[in-house]
Amino acid sequence: MVLDPAMQDWRAVLGRNVRKIRQQRRMTQEKLAFESEIDLTYIGGIERGKRNPSLLVMARIAEALSVPLTKLLSD
Repeated sequence: MVLDPAMQDWRAVLGRNVRKIRQQRRMTQEKLAFESEIDLTYIGGIERGKRNPSLLVMARIAEALSVPLTKLLSD
């Protein structure tokens, strides 16, 4: 299955931003998963740009990281 390059780009941006902000907050993936009520392996997939999270999932991550959702999606 070939993915649309634009689709891969936003997932990669989201993943980089989640990882960067999480690390700046000195938060582990486990802590982020707990705070956002998302499975740990799903958090890892998001950070690697391999998952296609829903808007609700992205909003829960943003809330757990205490940032606006737009910050997770900005390049």
